[in-house]
Amino acid sequence: MKVHRTILFALLIVAAFLGGLGYGRWYGPRQQVGVSSSKPRGFHCPMHHNYHSDKPGECPICSMKLVPDDDSSPAVGGAVERQNQDPGSRNAPMPMGTIRVSPEKQQLIGVKFGEVTPSAGIHSFRSVGKVTMDETRFTKVQIRIDGWIEHVFVDFTGKFVEQGQPLLTMYSPEMLASQREYLLALRSVEIMKDSPLAESQRQGDSLLAAARKRLELLSLSDSQVQEIARTRQPFTNITVYSPLSGYVMMRNAFPKQRVTPETELYTIVDLTKVWIMADVFENEASMIQIGMPVRMNLSYAGGQKFKGRVSYIQPQVDPTTRTLKIRIEADNPKLALKPDMFVDVEFDVSMPARMTVPVEAVLDTGLKQTVFVDLGNGYLEPRQVEIGERLGDRIEITRGLTPGERIVVSGNFLIDSESQLKSSAAGMSGHQHNPAKPAASTKPELGAAMPGMDMSRTAEKQHD
Repeated sequence: MKVHRTILFALLIVAAFLGGLGYGRWYGPRQQVGVSSSKPRGFHCPMHHNYHSDKPGECPICSMKLVPDDDSSPAVGGAVERQNQDPGSRNAPMPMGTIRVSPEKQQLIGVKFGEVTPSAGIHSFRSVGKVTMDETRFTKVQIRIDGWIEHVFVDFTGKFVEQGQPLLTMYSPEMLASQREYLLALRSVEIMKDSPLAESQRQGDSLLAAARKRLELLSLSDSQVQEIARTRQPFTNITVYSPLSGYVMMRNAFPKQRVTPETELYTIVDLTKVWIMADVFENEASMIQIGMPVRMNLSYAGGQKFKGRVSYIQPQVDPTTRTLKIRIEADNPKLALKPDMFVDVEFDVSMPARMTVPVEAVLDTGLKQTVFVDLGNGYLEPRQVEIGERLGDRIEITRGLTPGERIVVSGNFLIDSESQLKSSAAGMSGHQHNPAKPAASTKPELGAAMPGMDMSRTAEKQHD
């Protein structure tokens, strides 16, 4: 009996042990099979940042070798999360597109930094001008009577003439008759000089004054009229003199030629002062003021320098070149500036203090302007800005930056490309149903778990 009780007691103990084991097996907490507590290290394609895998291999798109994920190249599932972390605290949000470039990579791609600074001073810009003749210094030589040219003294275009220099002589019957009328009036006054009739003297004086005025209106000078009165003989041929000193730009006077008051015999221009017509672009035309001093120089002939002053601004922009014509007056004492020459024109404009950055710091696509701001610890933020006028090698920033911020001034093209790739990868990951578990490849291997399947229950069914 004791033996049977002992055996029965042992069987009860074994049954209780097996019952407890089965209860824990079927009703206790289950261990996740195939899921590691530590986050597995991922891999991505260096060319296609939107492709990620949980094991090394090759990219199915371009066949490039996959590289491990790191802080500077976040996985698709964590791209937005990592970009929205502060470089110091890892908690504060950061703008989309912010990337981290290590100091080694910055040195490799030649990244240089500058600061946003308010600058004032002189804004200089250049233009090209063309020398033209001063239209207020043109003179056309014509006569007021009909006649025939006898002798020509200035017989070629381009000749320099002095004021009062003889140009030609001509015969005119009308001029000869007017001289004789003047001589008759002069003789009449002398005859009536001793007359007791005062009225006769006044009439004689009036006729003499009228005859003299007629000769003056026919372009005879005072010296010529006095010579006629002295010699009491009229001039058969009248000499035409140059009205000013200058160059003969047009000649239409030849011997034995018949001329009328409509005939333009010569065109003479004074080149001691000239005009320079400069083309200024629309964005700089508003800086030009009448009376502004201008510097000019020749790109040849030893680079001679000249000074001028803005005298006129045309009111209409050229629709073809989108430029505005600016007229500059300049002295030309040595006649170094010839008509139709080209000169380099430089304008200096005093500008108030403005917030500016180097021109190279702004990526201008036409629709938007981007500047990369250094946030510290290698993090670079792409920031949209609004630009104003260009001031030499710097450009005005009207909105988007504050003075003292550190910005990228060199290497920003490569940084912009990387920022756009990261932003595109982050945007694509936001549309996935389960971005935290990207597929290992576009074609899953046989036996691999499909997205959304519970790995623990799969292992349990295989165990059963």
